[in-house]
Amino acid sequence: MPALSLDHWNIYCKDLDATVRFYERYVGLRNGDRPPFQFPGAWMYAGDKPILHIVSETDRKDHGSGAIDHVAINCSDIRGTIDQIKKDGVPYEVRKVPARPLQQVFVHDPDGVMIELNFWHEADVPELQETGKAPVARDELAKKAKAKGKKQLAGAK
Repeated sequence: MPALSLDHWNIYCKDLDATVRFYERYVGLRNGDRPPFQFPGAWMYAGDKPILHIVSETDRKDHGSGAIDHVAINCSDIRGTIDQIKKDGVPYEVRKVPARPLQQVFVHDPDGVMIELNFWHEADVPELQETGKAPVARDELAKKAKAKGKKQLAGAK
């Protein structure tokens, strides 16, 4: 029984609307058709494939990634992505993978799930110089993202 590919990943969230907006705006996924489950959620699509399932579970006490460190997604247009992230003041980090034509942008969703956006064969961005000296500690980046998310939620009320 050989594995063929990753089908999807599933996350729990505290704020369904904010989480859907995050994945639409910063990852480029599209909120699409979802079976009529008896609990709120969303299926996020890359093209015709729902690669992320989101479940809204506001009463859940234990949020976080558990043993999974991050999820990586192949993307395009690193310049446009960074410009949008900067415009919105979302904490991020840019890294270049040694010996590969690959740049990565790390962000955290509203519940602290780390997302690695991979950009293959694109021109190096100047932000590599800003973050290339000393990578931001992942937990520090997550704290900044959560703090920003709480401020946005407070402002929306």
